[in-house]
Amino acid sequence: MLEILSLIRSGGDPRWCRSVPNWDRGPWLETLLGYRRARANARPRLISSHLPVQLFPRAFFGSRAKV
Repeated sequence: MLEILSLIRSGGDPRWCRSVPNWDRGPWLETLLGYRRARANARPRLISSHLPVQLFPRAFFGSRAKV
């Protein structure tokens, strides 16, 4: 899924996908390092997570985030 979203974000150009590692393109939200990387990435951000939906903050569901 991250590869597909990365291609969409780059307009179909695979150079960005090939030059930037997965953990920089879509860092894991549940790790401190991933959270810091996600905050530093330009918008729109790609964020990965393995958290169950019950652990997401309530504010997330009122945001404009795409899931």
